[in-house]
Amino acid sequence: MKTPTGRDFAKGPIDRVKALPPARPNPPPPCGEGLGVGVPSKPKKNMKTNPRKADTMSLLKLFFLLVGLLMCAASGPSFGQSDPDTLRPLIDDLAKGKYAQTEQQIGALVATGDPLVAPALEALGEGDLYFRKSDGAVFITRKEGKGYALTDPLTLEAAGEAGRREVSKIKVNNKLRRVIRSALGSLTLMAPDPQVRKAAAEAIFKARDPDGIEALDAALAAETDDGVRKVMAEARAAAVLNSDLDEPQKLDAVQTLSEMGNRDALSLLIAVQADTEGAVQAAATQAVTKIQKSIASWDAAQNIWYGLSLGSVLLLAAIGLAITFGVMGVINMAHGEMVMIGAYTTFVVQELIRNSAPGLFEYSLFIALPLAFLASGLVGVAIERGVIRWLYGRPLETLLATWGISLMLQQAVRSIFGPTNREVGNPDWMSGAFELGQMTITYNRMWIIVFALLVFAGLMLFLKKTPFGLYTRAVTQNRRMAASMGIRTPWIDALTFGLGSGIAGIAGVALSQIDNVSPNLGQSYIIDSFMVVVFGGVGNLWGTLVGAMTLGVVNKFLEPYAGAVLGKIFVLVFIILFIQKRPRGLFALKGRAVEA
Repeated sequence: MKTPTGRDFAKGPIDRVKALPPARPNPPPPCGEGLGVGVPSKPKKNMKTNPRKADTMSLLKLFFLLVGLLMCAASGPSFGQSDPDTLRPLIDDLAKGKYAQTEQQIGALVATGDPLVAPALEALGEGDLYFRKSDGAVFITRKEGKGYALTDPLTLEAAGEAGRREVSKIKVNNKLRRVIRSALGSLTLMAPDPQVRKAAAEAIFKARDPDGIEALDAALAAETDDGVRKVMAEARAAAVLNSDLDEPQKLDAVQTLSEMGNRDALSLLIAVQADTEGAVQAAATQAVTKIQKSIASWDAAQNIWYGLSLGSVLLLAAIGLAITFGVMGVINMAHGEMVMIGAYTTFVVQELIRNSAPGLFEYSLFIALPLAFLASGLVGVAIERGVIRWLYGRPLETLLATWGISLMLQQAVRSIFGPTNREVGNPDWMSGAFELGQMTITYNRMWIIVFALLVFAGLMLFLKKTPFGLYTRAVTQNRRMAASMGIRTPWIDALTFGLGSGIAGIAGVALSQIDNVSPNLGQSYIIDSFMVVVFGGVGNLWGTLVGAMTLGVVNKFLEPYAGAVLGKIFVLVFIILFIQKRPRGLFALKGRAVEA
């Protein structure tokens, strides 16, 4: 039997092998060819088929079909892969010509659509792109010693060093920087990461480059994320208002920015209001008025939030003072130093964790809280047992004695830790911020408000539900009657002073997250704490809560108009006038001893 080529297959296997032509590499067949894809062949007549064998053959054909398709996909053109050698001449062209030519060369780089050119464009905008005088090669540079360290703008690999006379900076102006921002936005509008696409749209919004409209239209057509689509639509509106497009499109752009409603939109619309006329100007004027009213409302809400934040700090600093002042009638000028001790306890705990167990840093505040309470509470008990118990009934001498103790504690901290500020880190869950409408809310302030309310609620439960709380309330309302009922009022005084000092130490843990930890930390809050206690009602915790939040909000509303110092003076004058009308504060304690 002979084949169509004339070879005889009746020969032995060795002869057949020798008769075959030498193998030569053939190009792979097109995708699907030879794999059973295409027009199915007719089955031969009189051919018996085995169903099980047919199923096996079908599975084999399907397997080889999938393998073939994967091979074709791997051998076909791969999109998104970049060839640095192709892009390098375009990068090197940035060193040629003046500003107008540089703008054209930036456009040529953007036309490639290749993300590899983004680092070079970023460096050009930041003034870090230089070219070597000897061969005109362009590099990203970084100052190092007396020369520059060179980095390849495409591969971002180190490319050696060069002296200052060997390279020259590629100069850019403000117009080119706007072009670069727009170019970077166009390069990343179709990136897989939604955050990258959003950042690209924000860059075009800032640049307001009409050349980005076409890229934005294509990106909007393909965008599936609603948040990113909104930012892209706003960027397109900003570019349209800076273009020569017709009036209907500009009116739509004004409407989009009006719905955006923030300060960025307001600044753009004010510029449109000044530069246009007719229907576009009228629409821009209406949108400006609407946004200004919205921003005023959000500013008021932001001030309230700042006021509540300040009020929570005042509440933490004053709540311990409300206990000691209300129960014992002691004007404790060393209360601020209890806050300072709590803050330095937090610093010591974090230092030990950093050096011994860095993995526990996220839990450092939870470890510092009980330790700060104990440290400040023990110091408070020592002060009461050592000094204050000998001065009951002599408020002026108590004030002078505690003032001297505060100075001694400050000097002791300076001797141990030094006079400079100490760093106390924020855990990750207390770092950063988020946007709520036009408000910016930081996590550390938010958690301090929550913490202050939890401390307040815990203290209220402690005073209401425990025997010690019952004794404390009894001594507060009528000390002589409580003593006659068998309550050891001296120990209640000592433990109450320790409780108030311990809560001040807890306040120091919270304040270490928003303020500098220094020997003068407590002095910043002692006067405000006394104002809160007197305004709310001496010894009344609900009055302390309301007084702290009220004074915090009032302070934040006065600061924009009167300044921080004058605002505090106005608050002090208000409290003095208020005390003339209500000497016992907002919530006066009731009791026979108090009313006597």
